[in-house]
Amino acid sequence: MVSHLRMATLVGILALGIVARMVKTADGAAVPPSSMAKIRRMNSRGPYVGVIVPNSFEMSPLLQSPSFRPDPNFPYLDILGRRFRFGKVKNKKVVIVMTGLSMLNAGITTELLLALFDVKGVVHYGIAGNANPQLQIGDVTIPQYWAHTGLWNWQRFGDGPDDELAFESSGDDTREFGYLEFDDYNNATRNGEGVGNFLNRVWHQREEVFPIDGVPEVRQLAFWVPVDESYYKLSTKITDLKLEACVNSSTCLPRAPRVVMVERGVSANVFVDNRAYREFLSSKFNATPIDMESAGVALVCRQLGTPFIAFRSLSDLAGGGSSLSNEATTFASLAAQNAVDAVVKFISLLAS
Repeated sequence: MVSHLRMATLVGILALGIVARMVKTADGAAVPPSSMAKIRRMNSRGPYVGVIVPNSFEMSPLLQSPSFRPDPNFPYLDILGRRFRFGKVKNKKVVIVMTGLSMLNAGITTELLLALFDVKGVVHYGIAGNANPQLQIGDVTIPQYWAHTGLWNWQRFGDGPDDELAFESSGDDTREFGYLEFDDYNNATRNGEGVGNFLNRVWHQREEVFPIDGVPEVRQLAFWVPVDESYYKLSTKITDLKLEACVNSSTCLPRAPRVVMVERGVSANVFVDNRAYREFLSSKFNATPIDMESAGVALVCRQLGTPFIAFRSLSDLAGGGSSLSNEATTFASLAAQNAVDAVVKFISLLAS
């Protein structure tokens, strides 16, 4: 693992040199020299805690919080379609950026943040679907591990689970993390047995990562990405935080939400509103929050050696609850506020 000083040096080199020459906008123009001068100016005031948020409705409660004070002289900088907001949360210097939906946007935005700015650690937050019926809407989960569960080897019809996967012999694909068998979810049966399904099964695969302290173009493989150990330990101190339970005077949850330490969260470019798949993710991976961005942030932070943690507030029981609509339409705002409250409390505990 590279030292913090070497990491800061690398970030400086990227921000002041390589990025200025090579990062291009859609019309082919490089990051303007005026923007690079502003980046240097803001980095001279760092380091920052990087706060990464998927969407505007999740970010707004933080920007509107009395705990956040925007930089009075330099509140934001727009680069390559992203707005990087500067200020302080509980007197800790932060740079806040919105990714947009999906693993792709999350990864691109995290890479830009860490390449351009002097960031000592990343705090990611948002709402999520829930795969654990023992928890409740409004609870804020803090997983110890994240995985991207949308990278698959889709096996051909007729092959069985004991048949070798394509490219498995070369180490590109693996059966280590198991599979989703579509035949298990058929409604039709023959003599009490499931009938074959042309979709067969998909095997979950690891991501390729190329850490900055590794050899270029020599990959490592990652499935479960741990959050930073010291961040995870620190987050145990906020489990007694009081959270909001009511959207309004007539719409309240059956109990007060809690901050909960959980083992695993999973991400993929899928909005899960399906009970069968939710139960699969719970039983196969012991997953609690299900989202579209956290694993993308985690994988980039792993590659760049940056401490990372994610807070995800549960907005709905994926594929459960009301048969008429997903609960997220009712409780998204409450869940977003609870996530912000947890993040503010966590950042307040970070060393200056």
